[in-house]
Amino acid sequence: MPKADNALRYTFRDVADEDFPLLARWLGEPHIAEWWGAVDKELASIRESMTGVETRPMIVELDGAPIAYLQSYDPHLEEGHPYQDQPKGTLGLDISIGDADLLGKGHGSAIVRQMAVELFAAGATRIVIDPDPANARAIRAYEKAGFRHFDTRTSIYGPAYFMVMDPPEETDLI
Repeated sequence: MPKADNALRYTFRDVADEDFPLLARWLGEPHIAEWWGAVDKELASIRESMTGVETRPMIVELDGAPIAYLQSYDPHLEEGHPYQDQPKGTLGLDISIGDADLLGKGHGSAIVRQMAVELFAAGATRIVIDPDPANARAIRAYEKAGFRHFDTRTSIYGPAYFMVMDPPEETDLI
């Protein structure tokens, strides 16, 4: 796994009620709507996640400005989740860069790389991410962050180019 990029430092904070107008705008953007469901349905899911333990919905900030939505989840806590075949301690990530003018600037790979460093430091045993196989931009970003293709799957969530990242060896951290 690559080391965290210290050139850009992101802040991760939990989604708050006042974030919902921004999330609604982002979810309606064509570059996000193509991969996510209907805005109202996704907002309801995010709101529900705010009170559960399976998923942690977060806003990613750069220099105090929100730039992305990120969620981490434990597939072992959700009944029937398709990734329960992964080792205990596996966490999944989903990310969307909010504004289209921020695409193609390396934020996606840098954000998931920084989050991976933090999750592994907290004890995660593996991190998974599952872009749609047609989402070449996301796949490239995740490969750049250190994820590798593991499997191609189809689940209730649709087709997935299933990618994994395992913790670094101790020597990789120095």
